[in-house]
Amino acid sequence: MKAGISMLNFGPGTTPDSLLRWAHVAEELGYHSLMLPDHVAVTPTIQRRSPEPFYDTFTTLAWLAGQTKRVQLGNTVVVLPYRHPILMARMVANIDQFSGGRFIFGVGIGNAEDEFKALGVPHKRRGRLADESIEAMKALWQGEGMVDYHGSLVDFEQVSAIATKQKPHPPIWVGGNTPAGVKRAAKYGDAWHPILWRNMTIEAAKDSLADLRAQAAETGREVPKFCPRIRLEIRDEPINGQREVGVGSLEQIRGDIHALAALGAEHITLDCYAGDLEVSRNHAHGWRQLAVMADEIFDLDRETLR
Repeated sequence: MKAGISMLNFGPGTTPDSLLRWAHVAEELGYHSLMLPDHVAVTPTIQRRSPEPFYDTFTTLAWLAGQTKRVQLGNTVVVLPYRHPILMARMVANIDQFSGGRFIFGVGIGNAEDEFKALGVPHKRRGRLADESIEAMKALWQGEGMVDYHGSLVDFEQVSAIATKQKPHPPIWVGGNTPAGVKRAAKYGDAWHPILWRNMTIEAAKDSLADLRAQAAETGREVPKFCPRIRLEIRDEPINGQREVGVGSLEQIRGDIHALAALGAEHITLDCYAGDLEVSRNHAHGWRQLAVMADEIFDLDRETLR
């Protein structure tokens, strides 16, 4: 099993120096990936959880591609409807080239209505726009010469194919905990990348994985990998009763990781942020938790569990 880190690219304690230090910590500890969230317009809905400064996911990852050597770089997740797919196809391809083929393209459809409104993007059609965006980007990455794509919302002709380092394209991790997200992952994804918190328990993930396998079989596609993102909050004492995946004593979290491995998880992303913006200032606390996980639970060199 591989393990990665979801890194804050926003909040009062986030700076270029802190972003670079997180990237170096990820490599020093042996983690396999470093993932960034995405927003474009910091509207009131976004500001409550992800305030300024907010460093753009693509710009930051392009910069980090030149500052790192081994760790994979990706999005958790890009809101597909916010950018034209031709632009995204080029940005993804360029970062994949800059990084030597280390890019992971995590995608989702978003939900903040005021951000959609600010960007002039139809919120109610975001699912269809996301699907066509993936189709159009795949056409550009896998095509030769000039490429055409005709959809109901995305439509273009005679656009040059765009070369990526990884073939046929960087891995596409489709987020979304809903049945629609599972369906999108089965149809387009190389991996399903849900966030396992709130109502998405391990048991709920097990049911969704059964749906994922069934829908992949219907389309004749290989079943996407299971690459969940979970919270990480190591407590001194066990939590009695209901708790979120990844939150509790070290032994409780060990049980969560092993349960996910039993479900077939191949790559787990750890997220130290649960809404408390002071976390964006207390970087050392996050690094200590990640070091404990690397020492006690993940054997990162062997890609196995302890």
